[in-house]
Amino acid sequence: MDRKGSITVFLTLVLSLMLSLVCTSIESVRMAAARTQILSSLDIGLYSLFGQYDKILLKDYDLFLLDGSWGGGMLDMAKVYDNMESYIKPVLRQNSQKLSLVEGGFTGCRLATDEEGEAFYCQVVQYMKDTLGSQGIQLLTERMRERENKTKEAEETGKQAQSKDAIGSYEREMNEAAKNSQQAQEAADAAAQEGNGQAAAPPVKAPEVKNPITVIKRIMKMGILELVIPPGKGISENRVSKGTLVSGRTLQEGLPLFGTIKKDSSYTSQILFQQYLMDKLGNYQDSAPGGLRYQIEYILGGKDNDLDNLKSVATKLLLVREGVNFAHLLADTAKRAQAEALAAAIAAAFLIPPAALIIEGALLLCWAFAESVLDVRELFDGGKVPLIKSAQDWQLSLEKLPELLSGLDTERRGTETGMDYEDYLQVFLLTKGKTAKLKGGMDMVELSVRSLPGREAFQLDSCIVSVEASIDVRANTRKIFTATKQYSYI
Repeated sequence: MDRKGSITVFLTLVLSLMLSLVCTSIESVRMAAARTQILSSLDIGLYSLFGQYDKILLKDYDLFLLDGSWGGGMLDMAKVYDNMESYIKPVLRQNSQKLSLVEGGFTGCRLATDEEGEAFYCQVVQYMKDTLGSQGIQLLTERMRERENKTKEAEETGKQAQSKDAIGSYEREMNEAAKNSQQAQEAADAAAQEGNGQAAAPPVKAPEVKNPITVIKRIMKMGILELVIPPGKGISENRVSKGTLVSGRTLQEGLPLFGTIKKDSSYTSQILFQQYLMDKLGNYQDSAPGGLRYQIEYILGGKDNDLDNLKSVATKLLLVREGVNFAHLLADTAKRAQAEALAAAIAAAFLIPPAALIIEGALLLCWAFAESVLDVRELFDGGKVPLIKSAQDWQLSLEKLPELLSGLDTERRGTETGMDYEDYLQVFLLTKGKTAKLKGGMDMVELSVRSLPGREAFQLDSCIVSVEASIDVRANTRKIFTATKQYSYI
């Protein structure tokens, strides 16, 4: 009897331990299932929230951004959280876990304009990498390097030609010649009157020579757009208040997230970013429908209106073409000989032979300027112009230089090869720093979206790229679990 009692007590103790182990295991499984369900609910909440990306930004600009203002303009993180919570709660109510959301919120948030727009920049660069592929990126980079080097050389040549002040030297020589001629005539008249009371005969002049410098000087003082915009093509006069754009206002900021975006300022990334700008934004040849119409010109000029931005680009184009054409004239012996002969004739006509060299320099500069006007006009008309011209590509003869205005359209002839207007815009973008291109690009994306019906209040600094969310959930009315997760478009 004692043995049976001992066995019963032993079995009771063993069964108690086994039952405790089973109950603990069941509770552990239940808690693990609860944790999994809580994490799943947070995943579903984040996926559902970020699945509401701005459709316009994706369609027009291939950007994944969540408008945290929900159309109101100003960022509303409370409303963003409420939206996410509406997807979390149904998941928590599933099964029999008795899960209830105690509280939650965002512990981190990155906006498109945070860190000087690096999130915006990185998403654009990644999109371009995915679109072009490694081979396309290599070809684009090589082409842009070559054009950039040649254009820089041309621009430098143009600046050097203008810095020599050939026109100013010419004017000083002409004024001095006129002054000396007048003084000589007055002296001769005085001498004649003292001798016999009669005025001296006027000095014998060399045969008159048509001087094109006088005409070109007047043309240089004309408005640049008046010279280069083809007839029949209007110019937008749209304006914008820069204080309302990304680059001009105080921006909203997100909440710090663990880790920062690695900044990329490499040459390749800048090439890809500006190619994106050329693909997505408007310019004079393919203007945007609303806001500022010449958006690439805005990035280059930085003015608050289309007219001034276009004028800025036209002036830069003229300078580059003038440098190219001036270098061509210096290297072309035939054209140099023509300019030298005409300069000698002009100097002889004004009785100042020593000034022939100065007059020749002014002639070459005027000739390069006139040829450049034709080139830029061709570019604005949608044509192409060789970056470096050959003798066959030259359009304007020295004899027709005084007739530049009347021959603006008859003298121009386009080519199948060379660079067009948009090619030059790309090269000019290379001269702008990353920050200027990035802020200008964000300005124009924001302005374009605002021009759409119902999106007048849109702000890029209300667009969310990444968040970190945290929720506290009570399980089985006792234990509280905390779950934290991040989600990002980049």
